[in-house]
Amino acid sequence: MAANRVKLTICGANYVIVSEDAEPYVQELGTRLDEDMNGLMTANPAISVTGAAVVTALGYLDELQKAVRSADNMRAQVRDYLEDASKAKLAAEEARREVESLRRQLEQLRGRK
Repeated sequence: MAANRVKLTICGANYVIVSEDAEPYVQELGTRLDEDMNGLMTANPAISVTGAAVVTALGYLDELQKAVRSADNMRAQVRDYLEDASKAKLAAEEARREVESLRRQLEQLRGRK
């Protein structure tokens, strides 16, 4: 995949990012970062750009960790559901075989009369 050069402005500083992701996606990320950092600096005038970057990065890492845990939890639930479905399918197949066996036995008993 071809690398894209994307120009971003974050907290008044210009950056050129090289990414294989689509330019609109990288622009969206840059816009969010700029808004989040500027929001922090507006709410806390004493914070530096570096401090805002660190606090913002920690917030993003927190979101990532929570999303990873949530995804892991969902994967575990899906795995459990699939195991339960497999067990239910085996039980249904066993029940079907038992019904067929009972039908044959019933036919044999009816034939003896």
